[in-house]
Amino acid sequence: MNPHEHSARLEDLFATRRQFLNRFGLGLGALSLASMFSPSELLGAAPHAMDVAVAAAGNPLAPRAPHFPAKAKAVIHVFAQGAPSQVDTWDPKPTLTRMDGKTLPDGGIGMASPFKFEKKGQSGIEVSDVFPNLGNHVDDMAIIRSMWTDIPAHEVATVFMNTGSLRLARPSLGSWAVYGLGSQNQNLPGFISLRPGGGLPLGGTSNWQPSFLPGVYAGTSVNTSAPTVFQMIQNIRNQYTSTAEQRRALDYVQQLNEVHAQNLQKEAALEARLEAYEIAFRMQAEATDAFDVNKEPANMRALYGNSAQGKQMLIARRLVERGVRFVQVWAGGWDHHQDIETKLSQKAEEIDKPLAALLTDLKQRGLLDSTLVVWGGEFGRKPTKDRNGNEKPGRDHNNRAFSTWLAGGGVKGGTVYGATDEFGAKSVQDKVHVHDLHATMLHLLGFDHTKLTYRSNGRDFRLTDVAGSVVKGIIA
Repeated sequence: MNPHEHSARLEDLFATRRQFLNRFGLGLGALSLASMFSPSELLGAAPHAMDVAVAAAGNPLAPRAPHFPAKAKAVIHVFAQGAPSQVDTWDPKPTLTRMDGKTLPDGGIGMASPFKFEKKGQSGIEVSDVFPNLGNHVDDMAIIRSMWTDIPAHEVATVFMNTGSLRLARPSLGSWAVYGLGSQNQNLPGFISLRPGGGLPLGGTSNWQPSFLPGVYAGTSVNTSAPTVFQMIQNIRNQYTSTAEQRRALDYVQQLNEVHAQNLQKEAALEARLEAYEIAFRMQAEATDAFDVNKEPANMRALYGNSAQGKQMLIARRLVERGVRFVQVWAGGWDHHQDIETKLSQKAEEIDKPLAALLTDLKQRGLLDSTLVVWGGEFGRKPTKDRNGNEKPGRDHNNRAFSTWLAGGGVKGGTVYGATDEFGAKSVQDKVHVHDLHATMLHLLGFDHTKLTYRSNGRDFRLTDVAGSVVKGIIA
């Protein structure tokens, strides 16, 4: 061995600009390739049982059977972000009416609900008169009056309701559902989030992210306020390349992948990414049809109403009808610190007719039994006047009590579960935590929430973390 051939040379310490860019570019390419793989694949960890099933299917979105038979095959989660007041909607409190203007035991000036409650349906459940149409569906609902959460801060509680985590970035509820069940329509995403504006809600994309789950389970966020389908789903169609040319390009990529598989090895994660490209290509026709509410007859559009919320609910039904597994409808604007009498009634009016129409429509089509519909916010409101106080008061945040209702999908209709104290200040009977709600939703989809897990960084994670109990009292 000639020692001079293995000694450091001055020219080795320098690189031309072209050499630097070449090496730097290769590094970025390696990082891009790494993003196609799950953490367990990168670290060489043993695959999880669910991962094996997905790989065996050859398609991460292929429909899969749950742990046990269940009625619910899809979910429509209507998220009333902003925290609706439970004592003004679904939880009547006559004692609070008698204590109006008086100091309550826990402090604060009691504020009676400005709305009247009326018994509805054969079950005789009392519902606020702000929901004249929704109240007619109480016989299909299970109303949980004893919900509670950990922190009464909008952004934190919003992400917690959608991901089951207060601090760390975790997969969303919709991502877990699609991870477990796959999708019934390979031409549409399995999880779609409908939001009524250009801006992101509190918590941003964390509310529909897949986190450590493979990216194919991410929620697709759609701005339903856009006037046309192509503005709702941007970049769904390539304006520079024809469909035939796109098809040829994808076919060529597939051929290159086959050469790679023959000469080296077949990579499951790379196959999944190519499948995602195929889904995006197929969406060009399917998505434009699913989101076009003008294809509905005039009487159906009139049933939902000509409003932003009506459009959202109608799109939600069209998506579930086409096999989308999880649809989230953002229906925010419930943060009423002032003038709750006017503002809550206005917000309730926006959602009352469209959501009632959705329940009616699903039932008429025979889809309610297989579709779990959930309505609720991230926390509730206090029974006292807001501490800011004014001539037209509202209510402050309250994490100790709020109401949520579920309908369809194996739910026991005409049911009231749990109770708050005489003022509606805190849940006291059959308390239901957010983790319990998530465990129950997964159970209605056919999953044992303790066994729907994914291994990441050497640990098996689940939606309910290390908590959660199924609320059996609302299950038919």
